[in-house]
Amino acid sequence: MELRPTLLIIEDDAALSRTLIRSFERRGYVVSHASGVAAAHEAVREETPDFAVVDLKLGDGSGLECVKALHERDSDMKIVVLTGFASIATAVEAIKLGACHYLAKPSNTDDIEAAFARGEGNPDVSVTFRPTSIKTIEWERIHEVLAECDFNISEAARRLGMHRRTLARKLGKRQVG
Repeated sequence: MELRPTLLIIEDDAALSRTLIRSFERRGYVVSHASGVAAAHEAVREETPDFAVVDLKLGDGSGLECVKALHERDSDMKIVVLTGFASIATAVEAIKLGACHYLAKPSNTDDIEAAFARGEGNPDVSVTFRPTSIKTIEWERIHEVLAECDFNISEAARRLGMHRRTLARKLGKRQVG
């Protein structure tokens, strides 16, 4: 009997979860699902998967917490982080905490499987100059502080020196996580 790879999908978007589950099952994976941080902790008590796909922003906390816990549970597990709006700060933290890759949404099953397969970095990736707008710099700083605060908007606003409603309005314009 052939052993099928096991996969844990930690995603709070029900439609995306269903799509990923079906797609990975068609590819031969045994898939389990957790809709948040607490459910993820519970899922890995039962069994340690070979692979994990983790959404960065979950309803009950940060996906970075899941990455850390999964990596501590099994350092050989391949963990890919998905996020609606990537930032340098969260990408760096995800990799430092044990993720093997960091993908921006929308990503499909092919992208995720390719990320699982790529174990080493690519020194041949092109280094190009990319002019950065003030809005991008502001967004990356906001996201960096949010990650430092485990996505606590009140604390992030305090650290950024802005009113909580101002920060909430800025976040409403761009998806976080």
